[in-house]
Amino acid sequence: MTAAIEMAGLVKAYGENRALDGVDLQVAEGSVYGFLGPNGAGKTTTLRILSGLARPTEGEARVFGHDVVGSSADVRATIGYLPDVPGFYDWMTGPEFLRFAGRLFGLEGAVLDSRVSGLLEMAGLDGVRTRIGGYSRGMKQRLGVAQALVNAPKLLLLDEPTSALDPIGRKDVLDMVAALSGRTTVFFSTHILADVERVCDTVAVLDRGRVVEQASVSDLKTRHGSTRLILVVTGDATALGDRLAREPWVTGVETTAANTLVLAVGDIDAARHAVPAAVAGSGLGMVRFDTLEVSLEDVFVGLVGGGA
Repeated sequence: MTAAIEMAGLVKAYGENRALDGVDLQVAEGSVYGFLGPNGAGKTTTLRILSGLARPTEGEARVFGHDVVGSSADVRATIGYLPDVPGFYDWMTGPEFLRFAGRLFGLEGAVLDSRVSGLLEMAGLDGVRTRIGGYSRGMKQRLGVAQALVNAPKLLLLDEPTSALDPIGRKDVLDMVAALSGRTTVFFSTHILADVERVCDTVAVLDRGRVVEQASVSDLKTRHGSTRLILVVTGDATALGDRLAREPWVTGVETTAANTLVLAVGDIDAARHAVPAAVAGSGLGMVRFDTLEVSLEDVFVGLVGGGA
Protein backbone atom coordinates (compact mmCIF):
# COMPACT_ATOMS: atom_id res chain seq x y z
CA MET A 1 0.00 0.00 0.00
CA THR A 2 1.31 3.47 -0.91
CA ALA A 3 1.99 5.66 2.10
CA ALA A 4 -0.14 8.79 2.33
CA ILE A 5 2.92 10.90 3.12
CA GLU A 6 6.61 10.13 2.72
CA MET A 7 9.42 12.52 3.61
CA ALA A 8 13.10 11.79 3.18
CA GLY A 9 15.87 14.14 4.25
CA LEU A 10 13.49 17.11 4.06
CA VAL A 11 15.22 20.44 4.66
CA LYS A 12 13.84 23.96 4.57
CA ALA A 13 16.41 26.70 5.15
CA TYR A 14 15.92 30.43 5.51
CA GLY A 15 19.43 31.74 5.19
CA GLU A 16 21.45 30.13 7.97
CA ASN A 17 18.35 29.01 9.84
CA ARG A 18 17.00 25.52 9.15
CA ALA A 19 13.29 25.39 9.91
CA LEU A 20 13.41 21.70 8.90
CA ASP A 21 16.64 19.81 9.31
CA GLY A 22 16.48 16.42 7.61
CA VAL A 23 12.96 15.19 8.34
CA ASP A 24 12.22 11.53 7.62
CA LEU A 25 8.59 10.55 8.06
CA GLN A 26 5.97 8.09 6.84
CA VAL A 27 2.23 8.40 7.36
CA ALA A 28 0.07 5.34 6.74
CA GLU A 29 -3.06 5.72 4.63
CA GLY A 30 -6.23 5.98 6.70
CA SER A 31 -4.53 7.09 9.91
CA VAL A 32 -5.21 10.15 12.04
CA TYR A 33 -1.62 11.27 12.46
CA GLY A 34 -0.64 13.76 15.14
CA PHE A 35 2.26 16.03 14.16
CA LEU A 36 3.26 17.23 17.59
CA GLY A 37 5.81 19.83 18.58
CA PRO A 38 6.37 23.06 20.46
CA ASN A 39 5.70 26.38 18.76
CA GLY A 40 8.48 27.11 16.28
CA ALA A 41 9.40 23.44 15.80
CA GLY A 42 8.69 23.52 12.05
CA LYS A 43 5.15 22.10 11.91
CA THR A 44 3.62 24.85 9.76
CA THR A 45 6.62 24.82 7.42
CA THR A 46 6.08 21.09 6.86
CA LEU A 47 2.40 21.55 6.04
CA ARG A 48 3.17 24.42 3.67
CA ILE A 49 5.60 22.18 1.77
CA LEU A 50 3.08 19.33 1.60
CA SER A 51 0.38 21.67 0.30
CA GLY A 52 2.65 23.24 -2.33
CA LEU A 53 2.82 26.66 -0.67
CA ALA A 54 6.57 26.33 -0.04
CA ARG A 55 9.40 24.44 -1.70
CA PRO A 56 11.94 22.34 0.18
CA THR A 57 15.59 23.35 0.12
CA GLU A 58 16.75 19.73 0.10
CA GLY A 59 15.23 16.26 0.26
CA GLU A 60 11.85 15.16 -0.99
CA ALA A 61 8.25 14.82 0.10
CA ARG A 62 5.61 12.67 -1.58
CA VAL A 63 1.83 12.52 -1.19
CA PHE A 64 0.40 9.17 -2.33
CA GLY A 65 3.53 8.69 -4.42
CA HIS A 66 3.38 12.15 -6.07
CA ASP A 67 6.35 14.44 -5.56
CA VAL A 68 5.11 17.70 -4.02
CA VAL A 69 7.36 19.74 -6.32
CA GLY A 70 7.40 17.82 -9.59
CA SER A 71 3.74 16.71 -9.48
CA SER A 72 2.16 19.59 -7.61
CA ALA A 73 -1.09 19.50 -9.62
CA ASP A 74 -1.61 15.83 -8.75
CA VAL A 75 -0.89 16.59 -5.09
CA ARG A 76 -3.34 19.52 -4.95
CA ALA A 77 -6.08 17.31 -6.39
CA THR A 78 -5.51 14.82 -3.58
CA ILE A 79 -5.39 17.04 -0.50
CA GLY A 80 -7.56 19.33 1.58
CA TYR A 81 -5.82 21.99 3.65
CA LEU A 82 -6.86 24.11 6.62
CA PRO A 83 -4.18 26.69 7.55
CA ASP A 84 -3.66 27.85 11.11
CA VAL A 85 -5.46 31.14 10.35
CA PRO A 86 -8.09 30.34 7.71
CA GLY A 87 -9.61 33.11 5.63
CA PHE A 88 -13.27 33.53 4.71
CA TYR A 89 -15.49 35.90 2.80
CA ASP A 90 -17.47 37.24 5.75
CA TRP A 91 -20.33 38.47 3.58
CA MET A 92 -21.09 34.92 2.41
CA THR A 93 -23.17 32.36 4.28
CA GLY A 94 -21.68 28.95 5.06
CA PRO A 95 -23.51 27.21 2.20
CA GLU A 96 -22.46 29.94 -0.24
CA PHE A 97 -18.83 29.61 0.81
CA LEU A 98 -18.82 25.83 0.41
CA ARG A 99 -20.48 26.11 -2.99
CA PHE A 100 -17.85 28.63 -4.03
CA ALA A 101 -15.05 26.30 -2.84
CA GLY A 102 -16.67 23.32 -4.57
CA ARG A 103 -16.91 25.12 -7.91
CA LEU A 104 -13.17 25.83 -7.72
CA PHE A 105 -12.76 22.05 -7.89
CA GLY A 106 -15.20 21.77 -10.80
CA LEU A 107 -18.15 20.47 -8.80
CA GLU A 108 -21.61 21.35 -10.10
CA GLY A 109 -25.24 20.28 -9.94
CA ALA A 110 -26.42 17.40 -7.82
CA VAL A 111 -22.88 16.39 -6.85
CA LEU A 112 -22.17 19.84 -5.42
CA ASP A 113 -25.58 19.99 -3.70
CA SER A 114 -25.02 16.64 -2.02
CA ARG A 115 -21.45 17.48 -1.00
CA VAL A 116 -22.42 20.84 0.54
CA SER A 117 -25.41 19.37 2.37
CA GLY A 118 -23.38 16.51 3.83
CA LEU A 119 -20.51 18.73 4.96
CA LEU A 120 -22.82 21.28 6.60
CA GLU A 121 -24.45 18.45 8.54
CA MET A 122 -21.06 17.04 9.55
CA ALA A 123 -19.94 20.49 10.72
CA GLY A 124 -23.14 21.08 12.67
CA LEU A 125 -23.96 24.08 10.49
CA ASP A 126 -26.96 22.83 8.53
CA GLY A 127 -29.79 25.30 8.81
CA VAL A 128 -27.48 28.17 9.80
CA ARG A 129 -28.11 31.14 7.51
CA THR A 130 -26.03 33.69 9.41
CA ARG A 131 -23.30 35.32 7.35
CA ILE A 132 -19.81 34.05 8.18
CA GLY A 133 -18.90 37.42 9.69
CA GLY A 134 -21.34 36.60 12.49
CA TYR A 135 -19.92 33.13 13.17
CA SER A 136 -18.10 32.28 16.40
CA ARG A 137 -14.47 31.15 16.14
CA GLY A 138 -15.54 27.56 16.64
CA MET A 139 -18.13 27.77 13.87
CA LYS A 140 -15.50 29.22 11.53
CA GLN A 141 -13.09 26.40 12.30
CA ARG A 142 -15.77 23.79 11.62
CA LEU A 143 -16.61 25.53 8.37
CA GLY A 144 -12.89 25.57 7.56
CA VAL A 145 -12.65 21.81 8.03
CA ALA A 146 -15.75 21.36 5.86
CA GLN A 147 -14.20 23.56 3.15
CA ALA A 148 -11.02 21.47 3.26
CA LEU A 149 -13.15 18.36 2.67
CA VAL A 150 -15.22 19.75 -0.21
CA ASN A 151 -13.14 17.99 -2.87
CA ALA A 152 -13.36 14.65 -0.98
CA PRO A 153 -9.57 14.60 -0.45
CA LYS A 154 -7.62 11.46 0.31
CA LEU A 155 -5.45 13.50 2.68
CA LEU A 156 -6.59 16.27 5.02
CA LEU A 157 -3.91 18.65 6.34
CA LEU A 158 -4.89 20.53 9.51
CA ASP A 159 -2.58 23.17 10.98
CA GLU A 160 -3.32 23.85 14.67
CA PRO A 161 -7.11 23.62 14.12
CA THR A 162 -8.03 23.91 17.81
CA SER A 163 -5.36 26.22 19.25
CA ALA A 164 -7.56 29.33 19.61
CA LEU A 165 -10.82 27.62 20.54
CA ASP A 166 -12.68 27.36 23.83
CA PRO A 167 -13.32 23.86 25.24
CA ILE A 168 -16.68 23.48 23.47
CA GLY A 169 -15.23 24.65 20.14
CA ARG A 170 -12.29 22.26 20.53
CA LYS A 171 -14.62 19.35 21.24
CA ASP A 172 -16.72 20.11 18.16
CA VAL A 173 -13.69 20.25 15.84
CA LEU A 174 -12.14 17.12 17.37
CA ASP A 175 -15.42 15.26 16.93
CA MET A 176 -15.25 16.11 13.21
CA VAL A 177 -11.68 14.84 13.00
CA ALA A 178 -12.49 11.63 14.88
CA ALA A 179 -15.38 10.97 12.48
CA LEU A 180 -12.89 10.87 9.59
CA SER A 181 -10.84 8.01 11.04
CA GLY A 182 -10.49 5.22 8.49
CA ARG A 183 -12.18 7.29 5.76
CA THR A 184 -9.62 10.02 5.10
CA THR A 185 -5.98 10.25 6.14
CA VAL A 186 -5.63 13.18 8.54
CA PHE A 187 -2.30 14.89 9.21
CA PHE A 188 -2.99 16.95 12.31
CA SER A 189 -0.40 19.52 13.40
CA THR A 190 -0.75 20.68 17.00
CA HIS A 191 1.03 21.46 20.24
CA ILE A 192 -2.00 20.50 22.36
CA LEU A 193 -1.21 17.11 23.85
CA ALA A 194 -4.75 16.30 24.99
CA ASP A 195 -6.03 16.67 21.42
CA VAL A 196 -3.49 14.14 20.17
CA GLU A 197 -4.41 11.62 22.85
CA ARG A 198 -8.08 12.01 22.03
CA VAL A 199 -8.14 11.56 18.24
CA CYS A 200 -4.74 10.40 16.91
CA ASP A 201 -3.63 6.81 16.47
CA THR A 202 -0.03 7.66 15.54
CA VAL A 203 2.19 10.59 16.39
CA ALA A 204 5.49 12.16 15.39
CA VAL A 205 7.28 14.54 17.74
CA LEU A 206 9.10 17.39 15.99
CA ASP A 207 11.68 19.47 17.85
CA ARG A 208 13.80 22.22 16.28
CA GLY A 209 13.19 20.95 12.79
CA ARG A 210 13.92 17.28 13.48
CA VAL A 211 11.66 14.31 14.14
CA VAL A 212 12.79 12.93 17.49
CA GLU A 213 10.23 10.11 17.65
CA GLN A 214 7.35 8.60 15.69
CA ALA A 215 5.16 5.73 16.83
CA SER A 216 1.66 4.92 18.00
CA VAL A 217 0.59 6.81 21.10
CA SER A 218 0.59 3.62 23.18
CA ASP A 219 4.06 2.61 21.96
CA LEU A 220 5.43 6.05 22.83
CA LYS A 221 4.14 5.74 26.37
CA THR A 222 5.56 2.24 26.70
CA ARG A 223 8.99 3.10 25.30
CA HIS A 224 9.56 6.45 26.97
CA GLY A 225 7.52 6.45 30.13
CA SER A 226 8.82 5.09 33.41
CA THR A 227 6.29 3.19 35.50
CA ARG A 228 4.72 5.33 38.21
CA LEU A 229 2.93 4.08 41.32
CA ILE A 230 0.70 6.05 43.69
CA LEU A 231 0.93 5.15 47.36
CA VAL A 232 -1.52 6.51 49.94
CA VAL A 233 -0.94 5.66 53.61
CA THR A 234 -2.74 6.36 56.90
CA GLY A 235 -0.23 8.84 58.29
CA ASP A 236 2.66 11.13 57.39
CA ALA A 237 4.56 9.60 54.44
CA THR A 238 7.68 11.81 54.64
CA ALA A 239 9.98 9.31 56.35
CA LEU A 240 8.63 6.47 54.21
CA GLY A 241 9.38 8.47 51.08
CA ASP A 242 12.95 9.08 52.21
CA ARG A 243 13.37 5.36 52.90
CA LEU A 244 11.95 4.29 49.53
CA ALA A 245 14.08 6.83 47.65
CA ARG A 246 17.18 4.88 48.67
CA GLU A 247 15.96 1.67 47.05
CA PRO A 248 17.81 0.76 43.81
CA TRP A 249 14.55 0.13 41.91
CA VAL A 250 13.19 3.61 42.69
CA THR A 251 14.09 6.35 40.17
CA GLY A 252 12.10 9.16 41.75
CA VAL A 253 9.78 10.01 44.65
CA GLU A 254 7.25 12.85 44.67
CA THR A 255 5.20 13.82 47.73
CA THR A 256 1.85 15.09 46.45
CA ALA A 257 0.17 15.25 49.89
CA ALA A 258 1.23 14.55 53.47
CA ASN A 259 0.07 10.94 53.15
CA THR A 260 0.60 10.41 49.41
CA LEU A 261 3.70 9.43 47.41
CA VAL A 262 4.15 8.98 43.67
CA LEU A 263 7.01 6.58 42.95
CA ALA A 264 8.81 6.28 39.62
CA VAL A 265 10.22 2.76 39.49
CA GLY A 266 12.46 0.82 37.16
CA ASP A 267 11.39 -2.60 38.42
CA ILE A 268 7.67 -2.82 39.09
CA ASP A 269 7.84 -6.40 40.40
CA ALA A 270 10.36 -5.39 43.04
CA ALA A 271 8.19 -2.42 43.95
CA ARG A 272 5.05 -4.51 44.37
CA HIS A 273 6.93 -6.90 46.63
CA ALA A 274 8.82 -4.37 48.76
CA VAL A 275 6.46 -1.40 49.17
CA PRO A 276 3.82 -3.15 51.32
CA ALA A 277 6.57 -4.44 53.60
CA ALA A 278 8.12 -0.96 53.85
CA VAL A 279 4.73 0.54 54.74
CA ALA A 280 4.15 -2.06 57.44
CA GLY A 281 7.70 -1.55 58.75
CA SER A 282 6.98 2.16 59.12
CA GLY A 283 3.96 1.44 61.32
CA LEU A 284 1.55 2.84 58.73
CA GLY A 285 -1.50 1.39 57.04
CA MET A 286 -1.82 1.24 53.27
CA VAL A 287 -4.93 2.92 51.82
CA ARG A 288 -4.08 2.78 48.10
CA PHE A 289 -1.29 1.29 45.99
CA ASP A 290 -1.94 1.55 42.22
CA THR A 291 -0.17 2.04 38.91
CA LEU A 292 -0.48 5.47 37.29
CA GLU A 293 -0.67 5.56 33.50
CA VAL A 294 2.13 7.48 31.83
CA SER A 295 0.71 10.53 30.04
CA LEU A 296 1.69 11.80 26.62
CA GLU A 297 2.73 15.00 28.36
CA ASP A 298 5.34 13.06 30.36
CA VAL A 299 6.72 11.57 27.15
CA PHE A 300 6.64 14.90 25.29
CA VAL A 301 8.51 16.79 28.02
CA GLY A 302 11.09 14.01 28.15
CA LEU A 303 11.67 14.17 24.39
CA VAL A 304 11.78 17.94 23.81
CA GLY A 305 12.86 19.10 27.24
CA GLY A 306 10.10 21.62 27.81
CA GLY A 307 6.53 22.64 27.22
CA ALA A 308 4.87 23.84 24.05
